Amino acid sequence: MSRQKSATPGGPMHGHGPGGRMMMGEKAKNFRGSTRKLLSYLKPFHWAIIMVLLCAAVSTVFTIVGPKVLAKATDELAKGIMAVVTGGDGVIDFGYIGMVLLTLLGLYLLSALFSYIQGFTMAGISAKVSYRLRQQIIQKINRLPLGYFHKVSQGEILSRITNDVDTLSQSLNQSVTQLITSVTSMVGVLIMMLSISWQLTLVALCILPLSLLLVMGVVKKSQGYFRDQQKYLGAVNGHVEEMYGGHLVVKAFNGEEKSVKTFDEQNKKLYNAGWKAQFLSGLMQPIMGFVGNLGYVAICILGAAMAAGGTMTIGGIQAFIQYVRSFTQPITQMANISNQLQMAIAAAERVFEFLEEPEEKEIEPKLSLAHRCEQPSGNKIRLKGDVRFSHVRFGYDPGEVIIKDFSADVKAGQKVAIVGPTGAGKTTLVKLLMRFHDIDGGDIFVDGHNVKDFTKEDLRREFGMVLQDTWLFNGTIMENIRYGRLNATDEEVIAAAKAAQVDHFIRTLPGGYQMQLNEEATNVSQGQKQLLTIARAILSDARIMILDEATSSVDTRTEMMIQKAMDNLLAGRTSFVIAHRLSTIKNADLILCLKDGDIVEQGTHEELMEKNGFYANLYNSQFEKISA
Repeated sequence: MSRQKSATPGGPMHGHGPGGRMMMGEKAKNFRGSTRKLLSYLKPFHWAIIMVLLCAAVSTVFTIVGPKVLAKATDELAKGIMAVVTGGDGVIDFGYIGMVLLTLLGLYLLSALFSYIQGFTMAGISAKVSYRLRQQIIQKINRLPLGYFHKVSQGEILSRITNDVDTLSQSLNQSVTQLITSVTSMVGVLIMMLSISWQLTLVALCILPLSLLLVMGVVKKSQGYFRDQQKYLGAVNGHVEEMYGGHLVVKAFNGEEKSVKTFDEQNKKLYNAGWKAQFLSGLMQPIMGFVGNLGYVAICILGAAMAAGGTMTIGGIQAFIQYVRSFTQPITQMANISNQLQMAIAAAERVFEFLEEPEEKEIEPKLSLAHRCEQPSGNKIRLKGDVRFSHVRFGYDPGEVIIKDFSADVKAGQKVAIVGPTGAGKTTLVKLLMRFHDIDGGDIFVDGHNVKDFTKEDLRREFGMVLQDTWLFNGTIMENIRYGRLNATDEEVIAAAKAAQVDHFIRTLPGGYQMQLNEEATNVSQGQKQLLTIARAILSDARIMILDEATSSVDTRTEMMIQKAMDNLLAGRTSFVIAHRLSTIKNADLILCLKDGDIVEQGTHEELMEKNGFYANLYNSQFEKISA
């Protein structure tokens, strides 16, 4: 299955240095509403989250208490050393110091244990929330009407299921525990500092406004560069992906120089924005260190004076300096957390917007279809293949009508060709038959029953389709053909391949039917891909077959072989064939000529040629020479 890579500028970007994550993320439009929805997803885990918060708080408390416990060992050591220096009888009580250090080790081990528990639990919660969201998104994709995918790009949808869910998961895993840890650290450290000396605490608090001003100034300046970095990164990735995907065309038209020039321009912009963003974020640590050092100098001078006066011990000064070092760190963390939460809510909002998109409306079916080996019973019927279009009207957009007033009767077993210029509504017509879109007016009947009387899933089982755009997924050839009927045996798959004139080709490949097709199925030619999709449609054994330019990518000789095989296969089955090469549908039982969404002519090839009208002109135009 092909994948479209998204180079979305809104994805998370992590810079280096302490301020590397401080760039401005996309802000949520409805922060409060999206937060409530996100909390509803977290509600089943409320006990686990409470445990996470408690473990984070306890782990932080044990870490905070550490320096004050260590101060007791420092004071005992200083007391003994002073006694020895002054010639006293005092000795250093290493037993007491050892007990203090063992207590400290125990505190840090407990802190590490609680930190591990909260980290493990929160990782599990975020993983389960991500799993649930991705599951809901993939289920939602299958319930959305096809009209939604006409207005939204594949990259946008993939961005919801990958980038946005990943951003939400990472932010949940980090910000929730960091938030409680930072708050607990700030409160706990402040309390411990006050318990040691309120005078030194006031000195430490004086440097706080200066730190905040400098941090906010750097963050505000770097945000613009981080936004530009994301923007230009997306442009560079998009250009590289586009040039790589079309490298044959680039080489054919000598576009290498222009491609490199465009890349250099975009890469230069990325470089300029990137180094400025990284430089400014890298300033965070030196600035915080400089301000912190100013505070340490003031605290050391004042602390030394207090120690000399006997109002503070050496251990108290040592513990206080440790707390000062720990006091500025939560400030930086809180700034990071604020941005992470903004990014998480914005990502959640995009996911919830997608999950709330209007879905296909399915009414209670009146009838069910008996498939293949099932016997008709009760409200289950088996289709013969009669199809009737009655004054069908449809437009993809309300103000843009494509099918205006279409009516036609098709008998079971007939081969119906639909021809007309580009944009006449040929492919749209068969999409309406399979209820990929519901009509705006009129009715479509199968065996006299309105197609709306069946579920879409039930109805589509009776259709086999080969589209102009081939689609094969990453798997073996056998698996790709079996996609038409998942319970088919290997023998049935091979029989379908033979009917599609593709068996011989498959057996010449390395591995034969077990050959692995790559992600884009580029290890087989376009024509060979078309043959495999035809084999898949043959295997489906449907009552009604739809072939939309099914032979457009094969050579003339192979096309003739397929036509013979398809004629034998379609005997007794209703088939709709869309073809631009009108020579391939000369044997059709009915030819419908569409122009601007209406039937302008219908009949057999001979009848329409005798009329010498629209179809005859269309047919003869294939053989006209273009005059110079």
